Amino acid sequence: MTGLLAGQVAVVSGAARGQGRSHALALAREGASIIAVDACAPIATVPYPLPTKADLEETAGQVEALGGRVIHGVVDVRDLAEMEQFIGDAVADLGRLDIVCANAGISTPSPTLEMPEETWQTTIDINLTGVWKTCKATVPHIVAGNRGGSVIITSSAATVMISGNIAHYTAAKHGLIGFMRVLAKELAPHRIRVNTLHPAGVRTPMVYNEPMYRLFRPDLENPGKEDFEAAARSHNALGVPAVEPEDVSAAVVYLAAPSGRYVTGSTFMLDAGGSL
Repeated sequence: MTGLLAGQVAVVSGAARGQGRSHALALAREGASIIAVDACAPIATVPYPLPTKADLEETAGQVEALGGRVIHGVVDVRDLAEMEQFIGDAVADLGRLDIVCANAGISTPSPTLEMPEETWQTTIDINLTGVWKTCKATVPHIVAGNRGGSVIITSSAATVMISGNIAHYTAAKHGLIGFMRVLAKELAPHRIRVNTLHPAGVRTPMVYNEPMYRLFRPDLENPGKEDFEAAARSHNALGVPAVEPEDVSAAVVYLAAPSGRYVTGSTFMLDAGGSL
């Protein structure tokens, strides 16, 4: 395949749907081969349906339809040994690794002092520790290739737009900034760049669900999509209800491609002016 990333290989976590699927397809369009992973299983603390193995297979099929190579597997980012085994086997098959898109994450709104311990811990385990485990399982393969590379971590505009009921989510996404900055400094001698992405609400099932609607519209008994969007528009300067997955994917490609060769240690905002 031709493209900005022709011949390169990218890992995408949380690839079964939403931002992850969009990122995998965007990278594939630019010529990258894809290693796609997702847990594809319900999580007790998550109040909305999570992706299935069929969703992950659909992502893989769409990559193949673009003419790209893809290796996909049901892997939970909380399981370091499983991640290391799967990624190691996939990299051996594809011959190299250049890009890591650490995207997997969940959101479970809950008042801070009423939150069950399991809800807090599961969010931290996936949204923060899961990124460390993803990097630990993947980045050594980029280092070994001695060609440089790019690590792109999905944080959130929640680091600059503070909302109630997401202390666990916000803490994890803040933590990713510190993690990213240290990793960027450590990996700079290897010409591996590390950055975080900070989108506002993205039009994905993690945002478009009834618990999120109630979070944004506590004044209504049964808020729907339109009620949520009306409230969400007031959270950013551009007045949009959500950004599209493809908008975030464009930033992923920018940071992965030669266009981002001097960008590292940055917090890349896609918040529609929410921080204003």
